[in-house]
Amino acid sequence: MNLTRNLLLLGTICVLAASSCSKKADSPASPFVTVQDGHFVRNGQPYKYIGTNFWYGPILASEGRGGDYDRLCRELDTLKALGLTNLRVLAGADGADGVFSRVEPTLQTAPGVYNDTLLVGLDRFLVELGKRDMQAVLYVNNSWEWSGGYGQYLEWATGEKALIPLVDGYWPFMQQMRKFQHSDAAQQLYFNHLRTLVGRTNSLTGKPYCEDPAIFAWQIGNEPRCFSGGGDLDAQSQQSIREGFLAWMTEAAGIIREIDPNHLISTGNEGLMGCEQDTLLLRQVNEIPGIDYMTIHIWPYNWSWAAADSLVEDLPVAIENTSAYLRLHRRLADELGMPVVAEEFGFPRDGFSPDMSATTKARDSYYNYIFSTVGTILDGANFWGWSGLAVPNHVQWESGDPYTGDPAQEAQGLNGVYVSDSTMAIIKQSITNLYY
Repeated sequence: MNLTRNLLLLGTICVLAASSCSKKADSPASPFVTVQDGHFVRNGQPYKYIGTNFWYGPILASEGRGGDYDRLCRELDTLKALGLTNLRVLAGADGADGVFSRVEPTLQTAPGVYNDTLLVGLDRFLVELGKRDMQAVLYVNNSWEWSGGYGQYLEWATGEKALIPLVDGYWPFMQQMRKFQHSDAAQQLYFNHLRTLVGRTNSLTGKPYCEDPAIFAWQIGNEPRCFSGGGDLDAQSQQSIREGFLAWMTEAAGIIREIDPNHLISTGNEGLMGCEQDTLLLRQVNEIPGIDYMTIHIWPYNWSWAAADSLVEDLPVAIENTSAYLRLHRRLADELGMPVVAEEFGFPRDGFSPDMSATTKARDSYYNYIFSTVGTILDGANFWGWSGLAVPNHVQWESGDPYTGDPAQEAQGLNGVYVSDSTMAIIKQSITNLYY
């Protein structure tokens, strides 16, 4: 594994790559997705889609640890045949390997220090998408620990050990993560990383990322939250954290747009539930200059809309609440003149069992409802997540295990969709209904 250490050189490369990019998305037949009249357009035609989350794609595309090019090609061919051509993808994890509940290998092992094998893996992944006329939403940060995220940048900047929710508890973790909103040092490390990725030139094709139609959008992070809630802060402190949260995302969007004039930009926010159920904050997040479309995530079990021991019985309530959630965001999106995408949603296997042989009756019905709203309420929907051909070795992911749609902190198989699942028929029929 070669390590890239020279930040000045990386910065120069980013500037050169950015300066070579001219805006190409104005053409009526552009392969880049744009927004017109509040909806997506591609190649001069309205664009709506059903897609999935495939966070581990660039790792499979690498030639190092975790790489499996044969599996990658088989997975992409399967996805393409289904019509799942919009993939939401982790550009790469941050921090050291060997940390409990963190995916590995990681891309940025220390500030400005990269696993070059994984960088080339990201290049190769985009090449393979381009061959199949598929596209990726690339997210670059995370509120949560499973890819490093806020906690890793804080640890690098301050030396304070990042907490792990499954070890230290979610409340202490969230209290620590709110510090990211006021840490200039942690944010600058993230901004440097963002410039490196957005300004990258593909080592296999010589094409700057900003000119690659295989990228659907850049995303500031996975589920960026300010973590100002919880009732332990006075109003002034809470407002200060929110202002810091909006400021760093505004700067991130500005950096992306300065380097890349062609691709869409999104926040990766969950919507109202990621904005502490504050409609003002939700609006402010989506009014950040440069943000092109609204993202929402939906997790009925996590949000207590369905209980582990009554997933089938609670399905009507879960769908009712989901319908209200979708319509609330559609109304705001219409006011702001932007598309809205449910880019992450999941439902556990029946009986809350991670076993891949467990049935998915409740999930299939839930997916069917979400998919039925694409083209009316939603402009797109990416389910979480694609497990495809994987056969897990353990309930809790261990180094060397095959990757599934469930990251390292999740029970393997609980929310992921395998090619053997009955959910596949729901996906296939829904895409047929949408496109044909």
